[in-house]
Amino acid sequence: MCDCTPVMSQDPFINKAKASGIIALDLLDYKPTTEIVELDIKDHLFMGMIVKEKEFKESIAATDFSLYDGKAVGIICSTDAIIPPWAYMFIMEKLSAYAVYVDLNNAQTILLDLWKRRLTYADLKQYKDQKVVVRANADHDPVLYLLAAGLLKPLVKSLMYGEIGLPKVIFKK
Repeated sequence: MCDCTPVMSQDPFINKAKASGIIALDLLDYKPTTEIVELDIKDHLFMGMIVKEKEFKESIAATDFSLYDGKAVGIICSTDAIIPPWAYMFIMEKLSAYAVYVDLNNAQTILLDLWKRRLTYADLKQYKDQKVVVRANADHDPVLYLLAAGLLKPLVKSLMYGEIGLPKVIFKK
């Protein structure tokens, strides 16, 4: 006769991922929260193509720059116009009272620049002499992983990529 009673283990469930001592670094934690907008110079050009000083200055002066308060601003020109350097200076003079960050780039590039800056200046001391996995996310620009590796390698005992349960080892001391 068969004893079909299930055998109950006396050992509680062991979370091997937690027991591994691996700490996760999520790059999303360093993503900037500042709103990023674009200012298109084309809107201030004569026929959308030519910088005529008087008209350009009047157009800029008539702009409500308070709309950019507390935001990161990417200055772009969506037409193939030649913009003299003084025009950028004139715009910056108006934006500087409101914008927290201004660059001559599109919003996506500014997002990446600010993200890299936040990661570069982050306090990563908590990862010193630890086993660290940088969480995988296919949507992140690879330059963030490059930067993270460079910042973490001098600190960590081991550096990995992926998830705690199944990391890809990059470096071990």
